[in-house]
Parts: sequence; structure tokens; C-alpha cells
Amino acid sequence: MSRIKTENTFKQLAHDCMFRQIHGSKLIYNTCWEDAAIDRRLMQLDGDSRIVMITSAGCNALNYLLDSPREIHCVDVNSKQNALLHLKLAAAAKLEHEDFFKLFGEGRHENYLPVFDFLKDSMPEYAVEFWRQHMNYFSGKGLRKSFYYHGAAGNVALLIHHYLKLRKELRGLLCAILESNSLDEQRELYARIEPEFWTQFIKLLVANPVVLAMLGVPRPQIQIIRNTYPGGIPAYIKDKLRHVFTELPARENYFWRVYIRGEYTPACCPDYLKKENYAQLQANIKRVRVYNSTVTDFLHNHPGDYTHFVLLDHQDWLAAHDAAALEEEWMQIIHNSAENAKLIMRSAATEINFIPEFVAASLKTHPECTSQLHQTDRVGTYGNLMFAEVV
Repeated sequence: MSRIKTENTFKQLAHDCMFRQIHGSKLIYNTCWEDAAIDRRLMQLDGDSRIVMITSAGCNALNYLLDSPREIHCVDVNSKQNALLHLKLAAAAKLEHEDFFKLFGEGRHENYLPVFDFLKDSMPEYAVEFWRQHMNYFSGKGLRKSFYYHGAAGNVALLIHHYLKLRKELRGLLCAILESNSLDEQRELYARIEPEFWTQFIKLLVANPVVLAMLGVPRPQIQIIRNTYPGGIPAYIKDKLRHVFTELPARENYFWRVYIRGEYTPACCPDYLKKENYAQLQANIKRVRVYNSTVTDFLHNHPGDYTHFVLLDHQDWLAAHDAAALEEEWMQIIHNSAENAKLIMRSAATEINFIPEFVAASLKTHPECTSQLHQTDRVGTYGNLMFAEVV
């Protein structure tokens, strides 16, 4: 028994080490994996809004800009994620919409190097250095014909993309479901897709800790799902995908389209990429500020009365690895919250039960609202969505 326990402990340590290595040294997310339409509906941003959020791929910061908040402070411990946001900010400030959409809509640009030369003076040195080495992500050449097949998450998407190229009929069905005109049509197509897609290869792939780490899923989230969901990771993902593709309109689901097709379309893309929103995006671009930092350190070094906090799902990791850091982060959030500040976070758990007791008394949650909105989430892979006000 002790040998098994030692082996399990070693595997856990190895996975945690690999997760930290990937997240500290690579671009993980090439697109945000949180539905900004839900966030914007809950947050009700306006000209007085002062947002603190985790950067991720920067998409949602740009989506929030369309509501003209006073300021957005994007914080991430991974400087590569911030480098991506800096590229987007520089591109939005200086490029025509056609070129901007080629980069971040189509994921490629025939003049990607001249574009980089044009934008580099508008970025900090660490971002310039990163893109000097990686601007070829937008070349559209080789096996990775899209920016969205680069980065750690993009590597997994690329693997599935090439798997589907070998399964032409299956790929055709998946592409057809993206153009469906009704949920009935989607359900009919997905009934044909599901048994063909969920092969032993896919089941092993989605349960592999290395693959999950590349997708940004830490061990605590893996354990939450394994311990609470019947059938573990494969069953969890299978059920989530069934919900997404049979209960929600696929034609407007840009999250899954970009990984299946490697690109968005003008009609199916994040709001910040739409041509009709580009003037508004450009007008507000200077309202974003970027920091290589933890949330706690940012709030410690930049105290203020912030009205909104967008924490993604990173507290799953903190709750399992560093309870003291979790408490410190909450203390800083409460201390730096404006009256009735709003907070959004997600979790792999179906119930968020790791919030420190001293915080719970300061939060008013709205489960009746979030439970309904959670069912409309086009990403569909989270176990829970929490929206709260600081009281």
C-alpha cells in the first residue's frame, strides 16, 4: 500500500512540475475559453467600471472594452499571455480592420513580418522579443496553417485537427453541425458524430495528464472531476460536448468553431473582431493596462476601489496547493473593492466550496441567475459559474 501511495505522490508531483513548466515558459491560451457574453451580461459595465482580470489570451479584455469601462487592468503570471494581449492592443490601435481580422480572425497574414515591424514600437520589450521569435505563428504555412494551432492549447487542437483529417466523413459532420439551422438538425447530426468521435484514442487523449496540462487544466481540477463525476474525465467531457452541440446554437459558437476549422468567420467570432465594433474598440484601446503579476501582488502594489474582478478558474489551483495564498488573495480583493463590487469566477467543481469562511460573509452570490446562464455557456466545459457582489 505504501508503495502505491509513493507512486501516486510521485505522479502528482511530476504532473504539478510539468504544469508549472508549461505555464511558466509557453504561450498556453491562444483564445479565451470563457464566454464573454455571459460576463458582460452579469457585470453591466459602464464608464465608471474599473476591472481587474486575469489576462488569459486577452480576448475578453477587448470584448469588455466595447462597453467603454473606465479602465481594465489585465494581470497574468505568464508573460507570454500578456505578450499576446500587447500584440492585439498594438494591432487594434494601428491596423485597418481587414489586417486585424486576418491576424486574429483567420489566424494568418501573408505579410506577417512587415506587420510585426509596423507594430513592434508600440509594444514593451518583452513582448517584442517574444513575437520576434514567434511571429511565424501567423505565417499560415506548414502543418500549422493557423495561429490557433500554436501554443500549448493549440498543440492539442492541432492533434485533433489532423486526426479529423484522417476521418473525412467525421470531419464533414462536425463542419456541417457548425452550419446547422436548428437544434433538431444539430441533434440529428450529433447522434451520428458521437459514436464515431469517441474512439479509444480520443478517450485516452482527453484523460492524459500531459494533454490536460497543455490545455491549462491543473491536477486539482483533474482530481475534482475524477472524484465527483461518474466516469471521470472522458465522461465529463463527453457529456459537456453533447450539451454544447445539442442544446445551444452551433452557428454562433465561435469557441468550438475556431479549433475545428482553425479560424473564425466574420459572422461567428468574438465581438471584438467584428467590423461593426472596430471603431469602438479602437476608441477605447488605451483603457487597458497590462501587468506581469499575480492578482495579490497587483492589488498590493496598486491599491484602489475596483468595481469588477474576473478571476477565471485559477482558484481551483490555489485551493489545492496554497491555502495561505488563496486567503491572501481574497483579503486583497475585499480590501480593494468598491461598494457593491462584482466578481466572476469559474470552477471545474459543480460546487465552489473552497472560499475562506471570513470571505463568505462579505459576498452576496446569485445562484438563481448564474445557474440559468451557466446552461447557456457556449464553451460548456466548466462545472460552475459564480457571480457575487462584495457587501
